[in-house]
Amino acid sequence: MKLQRVAYADLNSRQKENYNFQKVAGRLADYGFNSIRLTDDWQGADFIAVHIDGETFLKVQLKGRLVIDRKYAGKGIHIAFLHGHDLYLYDHDALVGFMEANDKIGADSVTWHQKGFRSWPSPPAWAISYLNEYRISQ
Repeated sequence: MKLQRVAYADLNSRQKENYNFQKVAGRLADYGFNSIRLTDDWQGADFIAVHIDGETFLKVQLKGRLVIDRKYAGKGIHIAFLHGHDLYLYDHDALVGFMEANDKIGADSVTWHQKGFRSWPSPPAWAISYLNEYRISQ
C-alpha cells in the first residue's frame, strides 16, 4: 500500500479537527502527556492531557487559530493551536488577563465586548511574543 499525504485544505471541518488532534497529541506525547479525546466538550475541553508525573492534568480546547472566548473564562481551559510548525498551548485566562492589562483588547473591539470572543487567523506580533513561553517545538 502506498500512502499519500493529504492536503489540509482539502479536509472538511471534522476531518481538520481530527487531524489537528492527532498532531497536537503526538507533540504532547514527546513531552510526557497522554491525550484523551472527549466525545463532547466536557467543561469546555475537547481533550484531556495527563502528564506522566501523575499530577499535571490539562483541559484543552483545540482550535485552528489564536482565540479568546468568554465561554472558557474561569474553567481552567488551555487552548491549543498549530501555527506553521509550532504548537501553542496557552492558559486562556492568563492570555485574557495579559490582553486586558496591556490594552490589547480595545474599547472598540465589538467581537470581544459585545459578542464575547475574538480570534486572529494569524497571531499578531505582540501575541507571538507573549505566546513564546507557551510554544511547543517539534
